[in-house]
Amino acid sequence: MLEIDALSRSFSGRQVLAEVSLRLAPGDYVAIVGESGVGKSTLLNLIAGLDRPDSGRVVLDGADYTTLDEDGLTRLRRDRLGFVFQAFHVLPHLTVLQNVALPLWLQGVDNAAAEAPARALLEAVGLGERAGSWPRELSGGEMQRVAIARALVHGPRLVLADEPTGNLDPANGARVLA
Repeated sequence: MLEIDALSRSFSGRQVLAEVSLRLAPGDYVAIVGESGVGKSTLLNLIAGLDRPDSGRVVLDGADYTTLDEDGLTRLRRDRLGFVFQAFHVLPHLTVLQNVALPLWLQGVDNAAAEAPARALLEAVGLGERAGSWPRELSGGEMQRVAIARALVHGPRLVLADEPTGNLDPANGARVLA
């Protein structure tokens, strides 16, 4: 499903990733661990097509990122990827339910059809009662769970998560991972 071949990335002359290769099959669950500053977030951003490598390639379901233009990468992310960012990126002008439904809207799903799966995921992460709330009314852990539900709502082929349980207590962390 995902092939990473000899991926390298530098910033200002400093090598962050050197010749990273990885193969993932459907259902694989992988944790990338290491100290701060070793390139974990950089690798996730390259896998998501949010950044371009200096060399190497990323292929998801046969789509080679190096051959895709920005529109192609945007479609790939919209249709095949879910990403939980460290900073959540929950949109302040949308309710919790709307934030979770957003990936479905971007795929052309109408409001009524997007509501049921968005509500189901909010229930799954323990936030069903917060569907009408605004992000400013949520704790950091609640915003993180909204971001996780949003990343999953459209049934992506690949979910990338940058410290997905960092703001969660142990019970909610276990609930989200389940």
